[in-house]
Amino acid sequence: MAEAGTGFLEQLKSCIVWSWTYLWTVWFFIVLFLVYILRVPLKINDNLSTVSMFLNTLTPKFYVALTGTSSLISGLILIFEWWYFRKYGTSFIEQVSVSHLRPLLGGVDNSSSNNSNSSNGDSDSNRQSVSECKVWRNPLNLFRGAEYNRYTWVTGREPLTYYDMNLSAQDHQTFFTCDSDHLRPADAIMQKAWRERNPQARISAAHEALEINEIRSRVEVPLIASSTIWEIKLLPKCATAYILLAEEEATTIAEAEKLFKQALKAGDGCYRRSQQLQHHGSQYEAQHRRDTNVLVYIKRRLAMCARRLGRTREAVKMMRDLMKEFPLLSMFNIHENLLEALLELQAYADVQAVLAKYDDISLPKSATICYTAALLKARAVSDKFSPEAASRRGLSTAEMNAVEAIHRAVEFNPHVPKYLLEMKSLILPPEHILKRGDSEAIAYAFFHLAHWKRVEGALNLLHCTWEGTFRMIPYPLEKGHLFYPYPICTETADRELLPSFHEVSVYPKKELPFFILFTAGLCSFTAMLALLTHQFPELMGVFAKAMIDIFCSAELRDWNCESIFMRVEDELEIPPAPQSQHFQN
Repeated sequence: MAEAGTGFLEQLKSCIVWSWTYLWTVWFFIVLFLVYILRVPLKINDNLSTVSMFLNTLTPKFYVALTGTSSLISGLILIFEWWYFRKYGTSFIEQVSVSHLRPLLGGVDNSSSNNSNSSNGDSDSNRQSVSECKVWRNPLNLFRGAEYNRYTWVTGREPLTYYDMNLSAQDHQTFFTCDSDHLRPADAIMQKAWRERNPQARISAAHEALEINEIRSRVEVPLIASSTIWEIKLLPKCATAYILLAEEEATTIAEAEKLFKQALKAGDGCYRRSQQLQHHGSQYEAQHRRDTNVLVYIKRRLAMCARRLGRTREAVKMMRDLMKEFPLLSMFNIHENLLEALLELQAYADVQAVLAKYDDISLPKSATICYTAALLKARAVSDKFSPEAASRRGLSTAEMNAVEAIHRAVEFNPHVPKYLLEMKSLILPPEHILKRGDSEAIAYAFFHLAHWKRVEGALNLLHCTWEGTFRMIPYPLEKGHLFYPYPICTETADRELLPSFHEVSVYPKKELPFFILFTAGLCSFTAMLALLTHQFPELMGVFAKAMIDIFCSAELRDWNCESIFMRVEDELEIPPAPQSQHFQN
């Protein structure tokens, strides 16, 4: 019986919801009809007359207080709505309306959907949010001592934020340390050095680690059992100490390259030794993983040094060899360094081959991949592209492909075009970037602006077509055409990654919700009424009473415009104006 009663209630509720959803107009007319039928028993006309008489007896002070109070309340609502929108990116009134009123009006309630579907959708959205807002190591990050510090010496500004450097310290501890570092004195010192906040303390610790190796602690080992012949076992050099000095102490790229070459000798030896012992236990596997990360990092930075010093072909060869030797280490994104070097050589066929491998639907995208693909397609048509000619004859197939590639790139990261078109000034890129954010746009444009300028007409084609993306996607913060919706968390993360003197790009800005505009207009209108009522109480009182009489009096149909103006003239003692034939009629 209980189940039958519950089922009947559910059916009744669904019928009511269905009727309210589709037959609300019928309900409205039924209510109007009932009010008309019951107008005599309810004494609606008498009540309206009483209300009209009461309102006509009100003094101007009441209207001043009423308009002032309404202006204050609407102003408080506006302030709260604006604060909520700035903090959460949505309107509070709109959110409450969607959450609580939509189910009552028969809308789809996401919380009451299938549990399995909702759980899968929530997990997918959470994974997407985390992946979209994940902070990545910048593949093209500069050298602290040779580039970032030199900028500080010249301008007096700090190009790196504490949050960015803290992320780098965490990366160094992850890549360059392991649990067995306490067994080697130099590595134990470097394990503490990566945690130091003071740059000078880190550099001193690196020198201390190298001095331990220079002392060459003597460990006497018998060559043959029960023999008096001994050998001296020398401690291996500390590769991570050379890495730290190359990154932070070297003041030029050439000095950094020398230190990295010394680090390569030490790192290669450690890698070969750990490679032979990696299957002897979990401890040796951790050492081998650490030594592999150290070796890959050194070779990648050596290739970047060669690229900075103008030896681009040598840098390309080093990057290709590194990608062949360690194909599974994609966390360093070496292919983005390779793309930039190949563009410098103008080897566009090789660039297309790299894109064909990494611009895959299953692989994560980046601004380098999307905008490089757009540059290659724009290169085929940009030298002859003319907006006037294209508007007359239409776009050809190649031009359409180029425009679509630009739209795809702009949808992925909408901040890049302003830097490529030099509508916004560039700064030094941070050591970490947020994909689809302003930090990634800076990192890309800092190195690739020259490549776009080298292709004749490419920037002109970008200038003519990039804004069309937002005509296709009205609200990029909420919708997506080729990619997932643009994540809202990029602005907050970019403000942490980029220095304070840089104006963070938050384009495309989300339009203000309707309720913020409505409350702003309501606040302004009521404040104006309050001011006019305070300054001209008699005139505003007359008009208020006239409006009340128009909307509330039962004799509305018998009144005309002449009676309203006559009342205004009588109460203000204004001489009557000569009546026209129009009023007489």
